[in-house]
This record gives sequence, C-alpha cells and structure tokens, in this order.
Amino acid sequence: MDQLIHSVKIIINDKIYVKDPESSELGKKIIQHSILMIHEMGFEKFTFKKLGDEIASTESSIYRYFENKHKLLLYLASWYWGWLEYQLVFSTNNIPDPKQKIVKAIEVITRQTEEDSAFSHINEIALNKIVINEYSKSYLTKEVDQENKNGYYVIYKRLVTRFSEMIMNLNPSYEYPLSLSSTVLESSLHQFFLKDHFPSLTNCHSPKTPTEYFTHMVLNTLNTAKNG
Repeated sequence: MDQLIHSVKIIINDKIYVKDPESSELGKKIIQHSILMIHEMGFEKFTFKKLGDEIASTESSIYRYFENKHKLLLYLASWYWGWLEYQLVFSTNNIPDPKQKIVKAIEVITRQTEEDSAFSHINEIALNKIVINEYSKSYLTKEVDQENKNGYYVIYKRLVTRFSEMIMNLNPSYEYPLSLSSTVLESSLHQFFLKDHFPSLTNCHSPKTPTEYFTHMVLNTLNTAKNG
C-alpha cells in the first residue's frame, strides 16, 4: 500500500499551466517555494519577481510554467483538492457500512492537515492554510464561468460528487446531497478560518474539533430527513 501511495500523481487540468511543473526540478521548485511564500506573505503581496529572487531564477522562467499568479493559485488549489480526493478514496474504499464510511469521509475532509511524505516538494500544511485563506480568490472572479467551462474546477467538483454519493448511500431519500456535500467542504475551511482569526465565532476549539461538529451535523441531518 505504501508503495502504491508513493506512486500517486495528482493530475491537474493542463489548461491551467503552460508547462507541467512536475516535469522538471525547476517546476517543482516553483511549486515548493510558491506555497511557502504565499503562506508567509499572502497572495496579494506574492509576485513572480519575488519568487524568482527566492529560487535564484528569472521571472521569465516562471512564466514558462504559469501565465500569471491566478493560474498558479488555481493549480495549487486543484492539487490540494486532488490530494484530498486520493486520501478520501484510500481511506474509505474498504469500508462497506455506509454510516462508518461517511464518518470516515468527514474525518478525512475536516481533520487538521498533516504533512504527507509521499510528496516531498509540497508542504501540505502550508498549502492547507493557503486554501483556507486564499481559495475563494481562485473563483470569485469575472472569468469564473469560462474557467468552469474550461474544467479548472473539475477536481473540486468531483470531490463534492464523491461525498454526495456517500450521503445518498446512507440516506437515498435525502433531497440535497450535493448541497450538503459542498456545504461540508466549504464550511470546514471556514471553521478553521474562524478558529485562526475570529475564535469567538466558533465552538470548534479544543477539545471540540471541526470533525466532531460536521459529523454531528451530517448524521443528524440525514437521520432527521430519514425519520421525517
């Protein structure tokens, strides 16, 4: 199993990048350091010029991989959702009971991120913080409809669909599986944001966790719908 996991490659829509950053050491360095820099300084202050200085390369060399920093953010977000999807699949694949499966899925989606040794050039903890703080900037744009048509969000949408299918398996009569699935994915990010920046607005503080909250919410929602 470990050997299989280490051979996993997250496939990103090739329209997002000019050249696949996974195809070269420079490309991997661009991804590695862009994650650390965006996490440290924020997306607004991050530039390709600063990234080039950090990796001792030229700004133009980065443009050979990404058209602009918006596309880079789309790439990072897509990679994160793809990484979460592979964790979800591996963690739930051999669980036959629908309730146990959905409980495990909620745990995977909402737990505190840990670094994954299978991808040595990517700091998943820092990337998770970027997704929490910056992900909405990848789609709150005038171009979102065209980007959606181009398939830029296909991994995220696939993850929502996977989780919604688990919801349907537990309660086939529930009328809002996609809405509940996307709510859990988006709201889990929001709860971690609140914990970091507006702690008075969430109950998800130790020993309570976002996982406990979303498990309670989803199971009670589906149980109420089933018995109602």
